Amino acid sequence: MRRSLRRSLAVGCLLLTAAGTVLPTAAEAQRRGASLVRDAEIENTIRAYAAPLFGAAGLSGEAISVHLVNDRTLNAFVAGGQRIFVNTGLLIRAERPGQVIGVLAHEIGHISGGHLARMYDAIDTASTAMILSMLFGAAAAVAGSGEAAAAAVLGGQQVAERSFLAFTRSQESAADQAGATYLEQTGQSASGLVEFLRIIGGQEALAVERQDPYVRSHPLTPDRVAALESRMQRSPSRNAKDSPADIERFRRMQAKLVGYLEGLPVTLRKYPESDTSLYGRYARAFAYFRALDFQRGLAETDSLIRDYPNDPYFHELKADILLNMGRVADSLPPAQEAYRLAPNEPLLAFGVGQRLVAMNDDSRLDEAVAILRQVTLREPDSGAAWQQLATAYGRKNDIGMASLASAERYLVMGSARDAEGQAERAVRLLKEGSPSWLRAQDIIAAAKDLRRQQQRR
Repeated sequence: MRRSLRRSLAVGCLLLTAAGTVLPTAAEAQRRGASLVRDAEIENTIRAYAAPLFGAAGLSGEAISVHLVNDRTLNAFVAGGQRIFVNTGLLIRAERPGQVIGVLAHEIGHISGGHLARMYDAIDTASTAMILSMLFGAAAAVAGSGEAAAAAVLGGQQVAERSFLAFTRSQESAADQAGATYLEQTGQSASGLVEFLRIIGGQEALAVERQDPYVRSHPLTPDRVAALESRMQRSPSRNAKDSPADIERFRRMQAKLVGYLEGLPVTLRKYPESDTSLYGRYARAFAYFRALDFQRGLAETDSLIRDYPNDPYFHELKADILLNMGRVADSLPPAQEAYRLAPNEPLLAFGVGQRLVAMNDDSRLDEAVAILRQVTLREPDSGAAWQQLATAYGRKNDIGMASLASAERYLVMGSARDAEGQAERAVRLLKEGSPSWLRAQDIIAAAKDLRRQQQRR
């Protein structure tokens, strides 16, 4: 796997992708090499943290969509309904789960307060890749790359003073208080939010280009911290501690992120060989994997599987190491075991389907198609899944369905011309009036509409 804006590889646990496409074209995004990180375990951790808060806010927790942005800066935001975006830098920098939960509570406060209503209507239906393109375009302008960068991304609209996700100080205070309410209603303390605000508070004196994005879009004042501290002193849950389950999720999440993103030297300093805990072995397994020391990575992973045979994510990691060693057939059984242990995880299902396609065994193509179709039903914005499905159909010589899957992928990418072309090809090849033929017609209409929007920008 590579961190790249120009190429996304649909491989494994920490999948660096952007719904299968090039992400932002803005200068800031390119400079940082920003992309998405797909990981079932970490996404579930964020979802588990957020779900009770959404419930307290009267919002549907089932509709939560979590997106991890591969960026070292401290940032988190909600866009396009209930899509939560969290930077990996925030997750690594956080000192305990309560800080992450506090940030999520604050962001949910913006949703419940209607603070996102002034954003463009199109963002509600935009794909994840399109949302990130808009966001990074705005970030580039705010960071000093000029209004032209954001104007190109935001459809020629005038750039706001900070960015189109910037909030006023009154909205920030309102989101603080709403977040504190949700924390209290779920028996949690607002101390984590206060701690995070103190972490970012020292950055307000920095030059804009050196500030983390959270500071630029969420103006901080001492009054906000004081108001939260005063409320927290009166709260019945002021002394609530992080639950053991939340701590466990947090420690695993950080171990995985450090091992995968921070490099082997940093990982070994934080998790030396003398650390034989689950977290130490987990972090080193990823770090060795990333350093291409596959044998050591396998050794650490096998030790985890021996001690925790029913953990799907350890089997997933083994499958990914073997796949990157070129042992595709050997990687299939652990991928299947991971999926068996967590059958509701579309990313684990994708891992199985991907390997079935990669094995070049035509007798397994029907199985691959069935699994990948289920993945696309669960994650229609997954360009990687559509790409694998198109490949499987193509190998089956079902060119009509291969063209339809390719059209779906291009539509997710925002490549309107390619989506329209592939859908028109599908219409010519599929049975007229069939569900697939009708879907191809829908894609043609959607692609034409997208092209008109793009031409107006």
